[in-house]
Amino acid sequence: MTTYDDRASLTDLTAVVERVRGSVEDVIEGKPEVVRLSLTVLLAEGHLLIEDVPGVGKTMLAKALARSIDCSVQRIQFTPDLLPSDITGVSIWDQQRRDFEFKPGAIFAQVVIGDEINRASPKTQSALLESMEERQVTIDGTTYELPSPFMVVATQNPVEMEGTYPLPEAQRDRFMARVSVGYPSAEAELQMLDVHGGVSPLEDLQPVAHAHEILKLIEAVRAVHVAEPVRRYVVELVAATRTHPELRLGASPRATLHLLRAAKASAALNGREYALPDDVQALAVAVLAHRLLPTAQAQLNRRTAEQVVQEILQRTPVPAAAPQQNGIGAGRGGPGYGQQPPRRL
Repeated sequence: MTTYDDRASLTDLTAVVERVRGSVEDVIEGKPEVVRLSLTVLLAEGHLLIEDVPGVGKTMLAKALARSIDCSVQRIQFTPDLLPSDITGVSIWDQQRRDFEFKPGAIFAQVVIGDEINRASPKTQSALLESMEERQVTIDGTTYELPSPFMVVATQNPVEMEGTYPLPEAQRDRFMARVSVGYPSAEAELQMLDVHGGVSPLEDLQPVAHAHEILKLIEAVRAVHVAEPVRRYVVELVAATRTHPELRLGASPRATLHLLRAAKASAALNGREYALPDDVQALAVAVLAHRLLPTAQAQLNRRTAEQVVQEILQRTPVPAAAPQQNGIGAGRGGPGYGQQPPRRL
């Protein structure tokens, strides 16, 4: 059992995260909110889907995040002829030993970059399902544990439909969040010309955090307190997607868990030991929208899943803060959400 003394403090978390954030932002200019969401997903033990048009830095963001952490990294270029065994590994007959020897695939890394994931066939895409959910791989009846921390960062282009296979619902549901990098501002693009014009900044990027530090930070995020009104708020938001008239598929219970974990990571990044409804609201679109399927009528009306989530946020009542008793209970300046049970050492 991990004790409180074994976990990193919020001060340690902030220091490490700032180093990683600065390292990534040296490569990805003008996108601090995208970098922050990537770090939130990492500390919440999730997987990230980066979806945007070609050439905006999707793969560079994934590489910069991976190289900023001193851990094992594997990159998979998804193509139509990619086989599931290329991802998971294969057992090969050893003539000398007269026995099968397992050759691990690219999935056996702490950070796995899946470039253009929707270019592979559904059969190959499904090779990621077990590893992303259970952090293990089963081959020929034998189960192999994956290293920790473990994160899949996948990219895809939404506009190139020819020769692609859209991710099925089960695959999208395993990604904690989806982010779009977007075009840079004129100032950021001008700075990019100065920085990237000669040599790629990835070549000089050095790790600024170790894998064991990330594991301690993950333990610290797990300890973030979430009051019952905030937990109920998360459940109500997700439940609203299942009954919305413009959605034919709402968010799953896995989405509820992912939203809660992401909110805890966001609170920790803000230096708080407790989550607020603001943390939930800030992440609801990124965590929920890619799992939802609009109805045909909603698509005809050009209504997107992101717009539906925003509407649900506006309609769902925000829980009121618990009243303070004798000025006690706010918890480090929190408005009543920070009341925590005693920690068990």
